[in-house]
Amino acid sequence: MNEGGWDSAMEDFKQRLYENGYFRQEELVFWDCGPDQRVRAAALLSRLGAFAGYDYDARGLTHEALWAQREVFLLSRAALRIHDCPRAGDVLDITTWEAGIKGAHMGRNYEMKDRQGRLRVSARTDWILVDPETRKIMRPSAFTAKPLLRDDRPLDCPETRRIVLPPEGREDLGTRRVRWSDLDGNGHLFSGNYGDIVWDALPEDLQPRVFKEFYINYSREAVLGDQLKLDGFRDETGYFVEGLGPRGSCFTALCVF
Repeated sequence: MNEGGWDSAMEDFKQRLYENGYFRQEELVFWDCGPDQRVRAAALLSRLGAFAGYDYDARGLTHEALWAQREVFLLSRAALRIHDCPRAGDVLDITTWEAGIKGAHMGRNYEMKDRQGRLRVSARTDWILVDPETRKIMRPSAFTAKPLLRDDRPLDCPETRRIVLPPEGREDLGTRRVRWSDLDGNGHLFSGNYGDIVWDALPEDLQPRVFKEFYINYSREAVLGDQLKLDGFRDETGYFVEGLGPRGSCFTALCVF
């Protein structure tokens, strides 16, 4: 191609690092979306982990560096709100920032806006600090790599919550084995993949619908070969899903439509 071909047609997306926060533009591509070209819960959950990593990477706190220090944050809970569902081809301005220590958790918040500045998705997350060698959970105050910051800017998103399914009235949603392609760099089921596991298990009448809010608790690691028994429960709040592994409950989720 002549000058002014692919290189000039492709756009450089912006990214910025702040004292407490990180901003980056990303385009949603087809594999981020379902057959209706609207973003999947799994793609949004994946961005939560990725942008926390981008923030720390930009500060020199790479996964390898934190692993060597035996101080790794793992996602424990998330709450998402869809304000206007993004679609394939949308370019999102995604910002994340630390929201302070909350008991045994470190909070991190997110906003995803379009180029007109309209809020499309917001999220709150809770993270636990873990020694990756022993898997021991530590208090966030034990983190030595950097001071943990707090930003109380307003965010139009519900708080994370504890999700519990009642013992009675559950629906059997089948089983799901953890496969090699499910694993992330920590050797366990990738946090984003839980979104697809939940949606694959939902009743057919709910699968095409866009959620208004989505909550998930990551309770216990799921590793290669684990067989997850999936239970569902429906009430006026929404639809609940739990994944039970060989060592107990691995996750619980709530989809509000």
